[in-house]
Amino acid sequence: MIRKGPEGFGLKGLAAQNGNMEYEKMLSRLYMSLPEKTVSKERFEIPPLESNVQGKKTIIRNFSQVLRTIKREEKHFYKYFTKETATAATMDEGKLILTGKFYPDAIGRIFNAYVKEYVLCHECSKPDTEIIERSGVKVLKCTACGALSPIKKI
Repeated sequence: MIRKGPEGFGLKGLAAQNGNMEYEKMLSRLYMSLPEKTVSKERFEIPPLESNVQGKKTIIRNFSQVLRTIKREEKHFYKYFTKETATAATMDEGKLILTGKFYPDAIGRIFNAYVKEYVLCHECSKPDTEIIERSGVKVLKCTACGALSPIKKI
């Protein structure tokens, strides 16, 4: 049974009612028990893909570096990108070489769509996710909120 303390209902009222702990002490104890990932307010910034067109080919220079940042396998993004652009591509020394001319804005749109579908949690929009297989279906598992979301097959 919840009783109304002198401070009202909720944690403040409970703290005033107990007399053992003040609200601020309880709050700081709560923050101390949370994982550091949850407490930190730092923003996740997706580095832009650096690309340039050379003749009839487009080279994405920081391909491997960006995928390490978003914690995804090169092969997975490679399959997605070649399917979306309907072109042939090769991976060479951390670079992705595409057959055809693709300008940075088009590459950026495709990459942002990939991040939205396969990196960011569909519930809390945090990037703390991993792709796992569950009962033969690939799902995006969020390590921040615990959500499971099925993802499209590439």
